Amino acid sequence: MKIVILDAYTANQGDLSWSGLAGLGDLSVYDRTDPQDVVERCKGAEIVLTNKTVLSAEILNQLPRLLYIGVLATGYNVVDLEAAAKQHVVVTNIPAYSTDSVAQMTFAHILNIVNRVGWYADANREGKWQTCKDFAYLDHPFHELAGKTIGLVGLGNIGMKVAKIALAFGMRVLAFTSKLQDQLPEGVVRANMDDLFETADIVSLHCPLTESTRHLVNRQRLATMKQNAIIINTGRGPLVNDDDLAEALNAGTVYAYGADVITQEPPRDGNPLLTAHNAFFTPHIAWATAEARQRLIDIATANVKAFIDGSPQNVVEF
Repeated sequence: MKIVILDAYTANQGDLSWSGLAGLGDLSVYDRTDPQDVVERCKGAEIVLTNKTVLSAEILNQLPRLLYIGVLATGYNVVDLEAAAKQHVVVTNIPAYSTDSVAQMTFAHILNIVNRVGWYADANREGKWQTCKDFAYLDHPFHELAGKTIGLVGLGNIGMKVAKIALAFGMRVLAFTSKLQDQLPEGVVRANMDDLFETADIVSLHCPLTESTRHLVNRQRLATMKQNAIIINTGRGPLVNDDDLAEALNAGTVYAYGADVITQEPPRDGNPLLTAHNAFFTPHIAWATAEARQRLIDIATANVKAFIDGSPQNVVEF
């Protein structure tokens, strides 16, 4: 079978191997594919793998030999599932491969903000410790997580992992979730959205992006939060209203924002969050530890093999 990977670079920048997939068919690997090149590169392929390259109905209609699409991510909105179903094309994704990595990045942002790690590292480079009269240079207070309240919006695999880490820090954990209280781990308390935002010292977003969660964090909700509250977003950029959050950060009505995502990726000039006070970004890399990327490749390979063997796994249904 002919296998094509349309955008391999983010998963594998040369430090890992696609040899497992190469052993399953005639493999063509492209680091990136522009929209106008998708059809040409996929012609004659029975199996196509994509991360962020869009496979629309228009494109799928031009690929009559296509039998299988493997999405190299958990989210699969880049594929027109209705068109794929009409053409009897199997679509799979990669579930839960980056849970530990994203939970770790969540706390990297929390600890950077709470312990002011970047601030003090920069101060040291400027020589402020060297010229300090005391053995400890302390010009901004920082705080313990123990005893603080973290509110988790969403309690899937990542949210649950974050909850367990928070409990280990001695934090009080609130969760907005469809799960019932008796389904939650000891120490995690189910809360409605309003109470969570009003009560939490830290709010961490772990819910999918839907029409009901778009701009979940907005001017009205920000106004109900504690003035020293921190917001963490390792979910999706549009969960927050960029303008409203930037305004609150610059006014000091919300203390800080730590995020691995932004509304437009990569961001372009003009997004107010990029220069907002106490806003800290990583460039959508929470999922991308070496271990998580290897896991992604392993699962993608297993998905393709299962399909070839006639027993597809991790199938996404329309």
